[in-house]
Amino acid sequence: MTANGYLQLIVYVVVLLALAKPLGSYMARIFEGQPAVLNTVGGPLERFLYRVCGVDPGKEMHWTQYAVAMLVFNLLGALAVYGLQRLQAYLPFNPQSFGAVSPDSSFNTAASFATNTNWQGYGGESTMSYLTQMAALTVQNFVSAATGIAVLLPLIRGFARQKVDTVGNFWVDLTRTTLYVLMPLAVILALALVSQGVVQTFSAYPTAPLVESVEYDTPKLDAAGQPIKDDKGSPVTEKATQKEQSIAVGPAASQIAIKQLGTNGGGFFNVNSAHPFENPTPLSNFLEVLAILVISGALCYTFGKMVGDTRQGWAILAAMTFVFVVLLAVCVGSEQAGNPALSKLGVDQTTTSMQSGANMEGKEVRFGIANSALWATATTSASNGSVNSMHDSFTPLGGLVPMWLIQLGEVIFGGVGSGLYGMLIFAIVAVFVAGLMIGRTPEYLGKKIEAFEMKMAAIAVLMPLIMTLGWTAVAVLMDAGKAGVANPGAHGFSEILYAFSSASNNNGSAFAGLSANTPFYNTTLGFAMLFSRYWLAIPVLAIAGALVAKKKVPVSLGTLPTHTPLFIAMLVGVVIIIGALTFFPALALGPIVEHLVMYGG
Repeated sequence: MTANGYLQLIVYVVVLLALAKPLGSYMARIFEGQPAVLNTVGGPLERFLYRVCGVDPGKEMHWTQYAVAMLVFNLLGALAVYGLQRLQAYLPFNPQSFGAVSPDSSFNTAASFATNTNWQGYGGESTMSYLTQMAALTVQNFVSAATGIAVLLPLIRGFARQKVDTVGNFWVDLTRTTLYVLMPLAVILALALVSQGVVQTFSAYPTAPLVESVEYDTPKLDAAGQPIKDDKGSPVTEKATQKEQSIAVGPAASQIAIKQLGTNGGGFFNVNSAHPFENPTPLSNFLEVLAILVISGALCYTFGKMVGDTRQGWAILAAMTFVFVVLLAVCVGSEQAGNPALSKLGVDQTTTSMQSGANMEGKEVRFGIANSALWATATTSASNGSVNSMHDSFTPLGGLVPMWLIQLGEVIFGGVGSGLYGMLIFAIVAVFVAGLMIGRTPEYLGKKIEAFEMKMAAIAVLMPLIMTLGWTAVAVLMDAGKAGVANPGAHGFSEILYAFSSASNNNGSAFAGLSANTPFYNTTLGFAMLFSRYWLAIPVLAIAGALVAKKKVPVSLGTLPTHTPLFIAMLVGVVIIIGALTFFPALALGPIVEHLVMYGG
């Protein structure tokens, strides 16, 4: 790789870490209700929303009330997304006259966007009207991200408060996150993207004449619009000529900004951020991939501020960054090494250099290997799922990195809110293991970690693992699951494993080689998303409710410091060991054996 490539990766990590403190400090002030510029200006609007909705911002909730409010709000959001898709043929802002989305695809998309997964089994520019893109998908990009942060805040309060029985007010946390964090950042990023050429318009799709007309066979239809079949049951075709091309446009910049900032990842266009209208320049690429991790990284500092010890936040951020940088190096190195089979087939160096000495398959030339691998690593570190290259075309080890990052639980930065509360669950497990080693009741930030907290932590850790491996097993055993595989053997297994890893950890990215827009995959992936999102969020809120009622234990000689390099190493070890022990057998059947086969010729 060139010096320029190394420089771009270094600049990215430096800028990401540099933004953690100022943004994290600002968010801490917002969540604690302290004066900040935006909440001072927006205070009247916030209070107006509370009055209209009948919310008493001064009344806090027990954790069960908080959980019910979160679930009801998310259910109503999912129903709205489903309804808008099914009715879009009769609704305005549909210049292309798209029909209703199928029931199974509508269910999958509703589950996907409500859970902050944004898995897409459809092509946005050929399926969704402008109204559906804005009122259903973009709105969920805001509120599903705000929900993730709203679930995190009670857990932080559980460590910060003592001997109380309330964890905050869900409606206040949701409103402040949306008004003062997500919306301002999204407006700034959207304007920056428009300046780079990202489209933002309500105009119908324009057309352009082709340089050369194209002739092709198309099914012949009867008066009812159904395909005509011959005596053998085969479709009857007729010649058609294509003389012009329709160019998909729409209100894309506003959705793309929040899809990245909220770690949603759902693209306006089918090929996501590889599309030149979503991601046209190197600067837009840098801003978008930075937006993927910036809030999740800054929330670590917010956590430290709110618990009264910023060292704790830096320790969590250090653990995340270490794993991210190591796996980024593996992904970049694997893609830069390319496929050794080329030289074994007698391909000379001149021909091989056409791939820049590496694997350029499935990547945009304007981004290259460094930025493609960086994006793949960042989007799967977060529960983002957007792509600027095709993960299906990565080398086996290059594809293993994003898959394994997802399987680690989306805690290496992770989704906004959900990544940090997932990592805090692992921190609880880490101090529990340390307590077992010395025969002492474990403590974390002055709170004793007892049986109830460990039971809830076990549910939160195990549910995504069960969903991933369980549904993968079902898919490889059923014809409906195997029918969508584009490649045989180990790579085909990787496509299925990646899909359920992505859905079960609320990531949303795909290998892109699996035909998943089928009733089987739409339904099973939808259930995997729902179970993994809420069977993780509810145990987190239960832990918050238990911790907030406990008194803080004074620091003693037996207390494990949780801001030191030793604890950072222990936390990284727990995350890696759980991921390795759980998924190594499955990975061995997919990318690992594929890597061995590739090097074996």
